[in-house]
Amino acid sequence: MRLLLRFFGFLFTAGSILFLAGLAAVAGLFWHFSKDLPDYSQLQNYEPPVMTRVHAVDGSLLGEYAKERRLYLPIQAVPKLVINSFLAAEDKNFYEHGGVDYTGMARAGVAYIQNFGSNRRPQGASTITQQVAKNFLLTNEVSFSRKIKEALLAMRIERAYSKDKILELYLNEIYLGLGAYGIAAASLVYFDKSVNELSIAEAAYLAALPKMPASLHPVRNRARAIERRNYVIDRLQENGWITAADAEKARKEPLTVTTRANGAHTFAGEYFSEEVRRDIFERYGEKKLYEGGLSIRTTLDPKVQVMARKAMVTGLVNYDEQQGYRGAIQKLNISGDWGVQLAEIKSLTDVSPWRMAVVLESNDQSARIGFQPGRELGGAISKQRDTGIVTLEGVRWAKNGSTKGRPPTSVAQVLQPGDVIYADPLFSKDGQRIEGQYRLRQIPEISGAMVAMDPRTGRVLAMVGGFSFDQSQFNRATQAYRQPGSTFKPIVYSAALDNGYTGSTMMIDAPIEIDMGQGNVWRPENFSTGRYQGQVTLRNALRLSLNTVTVRLAQEIGMPLIGEYAKRFGVYDELPNYLSYALGAGETTVMRMVTAYSMIANGGRRVKPTLIDRIQDRYGHTIFKHDQRECLRCDAPEGWKNQPEPQLVDHREQVLDAMSAYQITSLMEGVVQAGTGTALKEVGKPIAGKTGTSNEAKDLWFVGFSHDLVVGLYVGYDKPRSLGRNAQAGHTAAPIARDFMKLALADKPPTPFDKPVGIRLVLVDAKTGMRAAPGQKGVVLEAFKPGSTPPAYDPLAGTDTIDGTQQGITPDADRAVMRSGTGGLY
Repeated sequence: MRLLLRFFGFLFTAGSILFLAGLAAVAGLFWHFSKDLPDYSQLQNYEPPVMTRVHAVDGSLLGEYAKERRLYLPIQAVPKLVINSFLAAEDKNFYEHGGVDYTGMARAGVAYIQNFGSNRRPQGASTITQQVAKNFLLTNEVSFSRKIKEALLAMRIERAYSKDKILELYLNEIYLGLGAYGIAAASLVYFDKSVNELSIAEAAYLAALPKMPASLHPVRNRARAIERRNYVIDRLQENGWITAADAEKARKEPLTVTTRANGAHTFAGEYFSEEVRRDIFERYGEKKLYEGGLSIRTTLDPKVQVMARKAMVTGLVNYDEQQGYRGAIQKLNISGDWGVQLAEIKSLTDVSPWRMAVVLESNDQSARIGFQPGRELGGAISKQRDTGIVTLEGVRWAKNGSTKGRPPTSVAQVLQPGDVIYADPLFSKDGQRIEGQYRLRQIPEISGAMVAMDPRTGRVLAMVGGFSFDQSQFNRATQAYRQPGSTFKPIVYSAALDNGYTGSTMMIDAPIEIDMGQGNVWRPENFSTGRYQGQVTLRNALRLSLNTVTVRLAQEIGMPLIGEYAKRFGVYDELPNYLSYALGAGETTVMRMVTAYSMIANGGRRVKPTLIDRIQDRYGHTIFKHDQRECLRCDAPEGWKNQPEPQLVDHREQVLDAMSAYQITSLMEGVVQAGTGTALKEVGKPIAGKTGTSNEAKDLWFVGFSHDLVVGLYVGYDKPRSLGRNAQAGHTAAPIARDFMKLALADKPPTPFDKPVGIRLVLVDAKTGMRAAPGQKGVVLEAFKPGSTPPAYDPLAGTDTIDGTQQGITPDADRAVMRSGTGGLY
């Protein structure tokens, strides 16, 4: 008995020693791994990389920029269905355990022993808290040491943070495939929905993704993806979080994915969106742009943008088609599956409704074409093959070598089997689409740009940087420096009007020679060479765009003064003192020209162009706003108590006298009514503007405005070359502006331009600028500043009356009054 007691005593002692030794070993192990654990307190101030989102004025999404597509969603905003789906898939006991699920660990240990030596990846037993510890603070290393550190960190995190906070970090950090991080982004990427709109089946599929998103691809691994989704649905039902009926319905739901585009989401807004991206990059840097979660409200009006693109593309295509058909994009061997070959050719994605196609057969009356097949989510070429017919009417424009420069009489003259082309639906003369019939198209060689702006704020409402952003990301509206030609003349005339001239001031239109030095003589000519007007008013000189008058005007007021005004208006940073620059020989951008005309349109106030109204950080704090006007008495914390109304104070510089701005606007109205811009008369609203044709007609311009909208554009080849001997801005550029403004101003009233106080409108002889006699024909209403109105002839006194004052003057002195425009004598 004593021996037995001694034996048990020995066992107890040995067991105690072993227990203490094990306890010491575990404590030592914990100490060893604990001393190098990362600081988990950083989770408190965690700011994950969040995508920057860009919105148009109506709130529609314009673009998203991110290295990790993530939208941070507070746990309070996550639907219970989504939370339960992830708990069912990953950690159903999340709200009960203290960070480590010991039952799960034991199960994983048994599985490890069973699979030892099989090279199979060990089964995980990580709770959601452990996954947070790993994703935020550790690596993906597969080892016991990492699992121990993970467990230790999980227990510390559980003591420091609430369960909801841990779950919030998890749901916003996890990678769910297709470049989406977090549930908010994944919901948009996979289903184009917010998390609140997800069905049971959709939420279950997202919850199935964290462990193996690549293996559960909805197209490449559809069967496995559905199997795993249904497993999550089963767990939801098993835990009592959904009913059996709902579970059965969800399991039968097909896995339908509606992917969300990664680029610009507003049609035709690609150039605008990219310009905003560059702006934000320059302001805040790469990290803030791609990870800062900025919310950017832009100035883009999607409706105006579509109108601008439609008008610009139509204008470019019309000009290009007038030059004839250049032939197929390339040739294909169509003896096999033509769809596979055609799918490999890069087509432009932003020229809808144009579609790339291949000619399958052709004859005199028609050609059968096959359209480029699309691609499925996994990248596989669709098996669907769409076809259509191109009729003779659809190639009527396509004169080429085979037609000897005349319209084709046979489709086969233009299209041959194997030709790769673009085609779009054919419409009848009354605008009805002809089902199954298509029109031949070609990508124009010519390009150009257009900008539409609010003249009072500088807000860019629309921007077209070229025919296709997919073809060329070079933004011709802001990056292409081109000669503006005669669209610069209003700047010259503004300088003159601001310094004593009037629209009735007489100038000489006659040949002129300028000695350039070193034996070089410059002889500027009008567009109609050899035709000169003699004496002409400034109004008529601008209306007819007379170059010799502009050169003489520049000589009189001096190029340094013109350079100063060009700088004020932002057209050029520095203008050389050469008279040719008065005719627009320098180079500038569409954006700069539109900004300059906006200052004329708004009465001479400085305008700073902007594509951005406001920028907010991830917390909703405004860090930039374009409108810098001061609002007096806008803060009324106690509400309205009959105090004085709020007042907006505009501190912007006056770059042009308001009366001068009205005068030049009036002169440019004459350009539209009876000059080179008459195409815009069709708009049926008060429009002022100016055409411009550069040297050798390499660029054709129009810049003009209504009361509330400024538009400017140019048309030209990217590698400048002449558009033809007879090319004129009035025939090419002005009609594009007309088509745009007819759409943009369709619902606007015909608002006249604001007349500043002090301006006097006087009927004058359109040819001489002299005050018109009662009942006289051929008159024009001219705007004059105080003291500059022309004299009225008094036949009884034989004297002229200037502003009601009788003065005896000679005819020669009278001419001097008209030239000075100030009422004084030379």
